[in-house]
Amino acid sequence: YEALNVQQAFDRYVSDKKEYAPKCNWRMEQSHYDNWIKPLAKKRIEDLVPYDFQKIINAGYKKGLSRKTLSNIRGTCTQFLKFCRLNNWTALTITDIVIPADARKKEKHILQPQHLQILFASSETFLNGKACFDDYIYAYRFQVLTGLRPGELIGLKWSDIDDFVVHVKRAINRDGEITKGKNENALRDFYLNDMTRGILKDQKNLGKKGPYVFAINSSITLLKRFSKYCAHNGIPHTTPYELRHTFVSMAKNLSEGQLKQIVGHSKSMDTYGIYSHNVDGDLENAAKQLEQIFNSYLTGSEN
Repeated sequence: YEALNVQQAFDRYVSDKKEYAPKCNWRMEQSHYDNWIKPLAKKRIEDLVPYDFQKIINAGYKKGLSRKTLSNIRGTCTQFLKFCRLNNWTALTITDIVIPADARKKEKHILQPQHLQILFASSETFLNGKACFDDYIYAYRFQVLTGLRPGELIGLKWSDIDDFVVHVKRAINRDGEITKGKNENALRDFYLNDMTRGILKDQKNLGKKGPYVFAINSSITLLKRFSKYCAHNGIPHTTPYELRHTFVSMAKNLSEGQLKQIVGHSKSMDTYGIYSHNVDGDLENAAKQLEQIFNSYLTGSEN
């Protein structure tokens, strides 16, 4: 039997995680430890009690962390203790620790209709001290019309597209690692409509070489380029991930099942619940509805 303290046990936990998890995963958990869990470093695993972890959450709350960040820290603590239980170092669980009800929600921004109209009217950005064509413009437009996550957009290959259908098969994270996506529903199919097919045609006409549709180096590059585009075109600062929020906001009139299928949310996500199988033609109908929805916003006829 090993009488380990929290520091020793967490070092082993991260070392084990490095064997099978993407770098972005264990790196985030290491950050949680360094910034919030470390006060427990010298405490023996066998002496831990649930309130030790509740105090971690309370401290983050007092510092103004968002509800999502607090939830992520709690998730790291839960997974760490699971690792400890598997090693018979403790029997402790922390199912009763709570996040304060009034913990702030992280503010999300979306493109409003007038900003969508700019996105589809202007292809100009400001790079290297001068105004020029933005060769990422079709990536921005395709993302807002499909709800792809940034990593899925970057990981999309021409071979994933069968004329009318896109097969989402991978994502590329900020460390350049290829993954199977965020959850079990991330690998999915969706139909193209005339708008999205037209954007892919425009992208192909750029003549970029390689297997990837948009030839974007990384999510950091995408973020920086889209920030420059927004600033140049008078669009309030919006991140590529918030283009996905824009899609969900604009497409909220789709059925619950259609929207969840298209964006690749798990059943437990709050997009909507889905408990039935797709009926033949559902995704194709959804693509046509999306085209009508976005056309109404781009022409200002949504009211």
